[in-house]
Amino acid sequence: MTAGVRATAEPRIERDITLQFRADWGQANMTRICGWLAQEIGDRCGAGSRFATWAGRGGRDQTDALLAGEVDITVMTPAPAIRLVFDGSGPIGVGPQPNLRALGSIAHRDRLVIAVDASLPVHTVADLAKVADQLVIATCAEDGINTIGMAAHHGLRLAGADPETLVANGARFAYWERPFPALHAFTTGQANVLINEAIMMPVWQHIADRRPVRYLDWGDEAMDNFAELGWGTVTVDAGYLPGLESDLRTLDFADLVVLCRDDLPDDIAYLATWCMVQQRKALEAQYMHMAPDHTPVGYPLDPATMAKTPVPLHPAAQRAYTDLAQEKPATDGLIWS
Repeated sequence: MTAGVRATAEPRIERDITLQFRADWGQANMTRICGWLAQEIGDRCGAGSRFATWAGRGGRDQTDALLAGEVDITVMTPAPAIRLVFDGSGPIGVGPQPNLRALGSIAHRDRLVIAVDASLPVHTVADLAKVADQLVIATCAEDGINTIGMAAHHGLRLAGADPETLVANGARFAYWERPFPALHAFTTGQANVLINEAIMMPVWQHIADRRPVRYLDWGDEAMDNFAELGWGTVTVDAGYLPGLESDLRTLDFADLVVLCRDDLPDDIAYLATWCMVQQRKALEAQYMHMAPDHTPVGYPLDPATMAKTPVPLHPAAQRAYTDLAQEKPATDGLIWS
């Protein structure tokens, strides 16, 4: 057993600890995850322990703060972008980050989707360049931090609709930090192109309420280039979104990954991982009022899948997954699958 953790079915840290988390803006899934972990860890360490959660943006700012030593644990999405940060490659990489480690992945079934007003004579992403002066594109900024904006702008360039050229020819980009204002702008007709994620949320089910919409495949060149970066292509099934009459190929935007540095003390990394696995129902319960295919945090969480992360696991986290996989099923119904 890792130093500092008692060899019992439920590990504890006897000393007081202080942990700084970094989450999202305050009302979304990363904040829920950090609060869940803080409470579960706090129940199993010294009574004088302290926990704080800082608001963040959910993009590369998370790993920047983590690697600068400002926080101890953070959450970031999507998984493919995290790998680019670790490698220092692609449009979000700023040099290798070998000290980045993971505690586990939280299932988050999401995709980056392009929707357009069906009245536009547009059937491919490249077609956007032909009607640039008619376009108002609702998405997120490409600022080196926001992963939505990074993927959207990089994808447009690869697919033959360079954003700078679009703007030069009359297109307007309308930027918001979070998905929902952009979705509102598209739904209400303030924008006629939408590039965003969070497709499992109810607001996406209303984007065609006022007029027909069309969804665009990113195209082979963009998909192949993203694949070279380790960024996969996924399918949105016909009927999942309003007006989607056939399966749609698009970019994967899945998984919320709990991250730390390689110097996070072993006993804390072990306990945090143990809590993620053994107390996962406390997180799942916050999402079970939603259908399993329309929830931002997937349930039931699968420990074997949680252990699959885009960057190396912290060694103590790896030991926790190994130890838990060898245990008999818990009597409270939590089962390693």
